[in-house]
Amino acid sequence: AGGALVNLLFPLFLILITVFVAAVIGAAGVGGINFSMQAAMPKASKLNPLSGIKRMFGLQSWVELLKSILKVALVSGMAIYLIQASQHDLMQLSMDVYPQNIFHALDILLNFILLISCSLLIVVAIDIPFQIWQHADQLKMTKQEVKDEFKDTEGKPEVKGRIRMLQREAAQRRMMADVPQADVIVTNPEHFSVALRYKQNQDKAPIVVAKGVDHMAMKIREIARANDIYIVPAPPLARALYHTTELEQQIPDGLFTAVAQVLAYVFQLKQYRKRGGERPKLQDSNMPIPPDLRH
Repeated sequence: AGGALVNLLFPLFLILITVFVAAVIGAAGVGGINFSMQAAMPKASKLNPLSGIKRMFGLQSWVELLKSILKVALVSGMAIYLIQASQHDLMQLSMDVYPQNIFHALDILLNFILLISCSLLIVVAIDIPFQIWQHADQLKMTKQEVKDEFKDTEGKPEVKGRIRMLQREAAQRRMMADVPQADVIVTNPEHFSVALRYKQNQDKAPIVVAKGVDHMAMKIREIARANDIYIVPAPPLARALYHTTELEQQIPDGLFTAVAQVLAYVFQLKQYRKRGGERPKLQDSNMPIPPDLRH
């Protein structure tokens, strides 16, 4: 008996090591190999009975229960089938002599293990796709998690709105600070005001230093009056400048002639104040504004 046990150790070791290697390769093929001491640490939450009850009646628990029932049914059914199919070989063991009976028993056992293991491939074919789908589903974020992540990444809408408001206010303050540098304010008397600057030795073309509508337009005019800057009503030109030119940008080429007329009119007003004579007039209805720049 001792010699027989010694002879059994090596074949059994081969079977066990083969099963171990197959289990490691199978698990690594599906999810990879990850070592984590944190996962091995004990957790008090796992000892909570309420959490245990939730896990018992969760979807994962029902799936594991069905898998266990299927495994038991497959293994039991295959074992019963193999025992019935191998009755002759099992009866033959009692008539075999040592050590042939030991090797014969090992052959029967090996066949049992291989065939029962192969029967579990049915469970594997169902379980692996389900595990992959479940893992991908668990990685998905809920709508609330997506909203929270968007807020963390992009910032809260209230904060962003407040920042934009402060930025607009800062831009308006800078714009108002540039109004005293303007040479003329072109206005639509009801709504628009555009401040133009033209320094012959500095600017290649007239530049819009400030613009606004309604309340902002009135504020620009107040600053212009306080700094003795000419205010010229020219509604078509004011609307065209407001809609086509951004702050600190040169006016479009199509408005050069019209703006030149305004600047010439301002120069004539300055001469009129110094020397007197006939007061100059500006015919805003005759300003050459291209159709594509009219608003």
